[in-house]
Amino acid sequence: MLSFITWLLPTSYFLPGWLTLDINPLESLLQGLVGACGISVLCSLLRVHFEKNGEDTSTQKTFGHPIRTKPGLTGLLQFLFVTGILCVVGSRVASLVVLEFCLRAVSGLVTAGPSGKFLQQLLVQSQFSLGCALTCSLHFLHEGAAQRWLCLLLAAALSWFLARQATNLLHHVIALYKLHSSQGYCGICISLLTSGSSLLPMLCRTIIITFSVAVLAAVSTINQHFLSATEALRFWTPLTICYTLLVVYMQEEQHRLPSSQAVLNAVVVRLGGLMVLMLTVGRWADVFHILICFLGEASCLLPTKDLLDAASSQVRNVSKNHEPSRRSIRDRHAGILKPARLFNGTI
Repeated sequence: MLSFITWLLPTSYFLPGWLTLDINPLESLLQGLVGACGISVLCSLLRVHFEKNGEDTSTQKTFGHPIRTKPGLTGLLQFLFVTGILCVVGSRVASLVVLEFCLRAVSGLVTAGPSGKFLQQLLVQSQFSLGCALTCSLHFLHEGAAQRWLCLLLAAALSWFLARQATNLLHHVIALYKLHSSQGYCGICISLLTSGSSLLPMLCRTIIITFSVAVLAAVSTINQHFLSATEALRFWTPLTICYTLLVVYMQEEQHRLPSSQAVLNAVVVRLGGLMVLMLTVGRWADVFHILICFLGEASCLLPTKDLLDAASSQVRNVSKNHEPSRRSIRDRHAGILKPARLFNGTI
């Protein structure tokens, strides 16, 4: 019955070959739904982290830009739009996006170091890449399964449940965290107050595990399109060289421009370079899917520009808050050393 329904849907006899989906529309929809739910969980937990830190410093001016949730209808439309984008993007281009993000993350960690500002901005920038990582991993893990649509349906239901729980947690923290943490009668807020500092490391570990699985799936998916090792080498060599140069260029640009503007410029440069590469060694379907990735990155980054600004403002304010304590310690040491010098002088 399911195969009969998918056979009736418009596929290759209505559309050219480079516009058709890799798998049937139902499985593609479920994969896109899982990816969009993963992006929603990441954004909600990041907003919980920033909101909690803003309340702990007892000021809303800490970040300069208040952390706000998206209205219900706007958030739902964005969620559906991201789901549609992830449905259309093929597994080959999704694999390239995953590999490109991993290369950029590793090079950034090597050059900038594991600083708090870089890690938080990297988590915000990983939204669309995370959706591609989830869809790419699902495509690889369920390839050849007898009841693939049923497995994807269970994964989509679990992802939807986790996304709803994360959204409810965010609304609870925004509305009641300040009151409950001061009164001490809410288990959720007390847990965030006592162990909320482990939320960001937990997100980092989860992202690392997700992209580790996605890298293996991406390499396997891309290598399936090559007939020989020579053809694979001809594809991987320019890809690695071009993106190494692009990463170095983007690291220099990020120091000169504001955080949100640097991220948006980096998206255009990265995907533009990837599209030029696909024009030389790829297919028309890859070029079309990369153009769709522009929309996907924009739909994820534009609504979360406040998170990028909050990441840079938080680190700046934390360093300012530590300056008085450092000065007091320095003055205390100076006060101790001064009598010692006088005493040594008298001797």
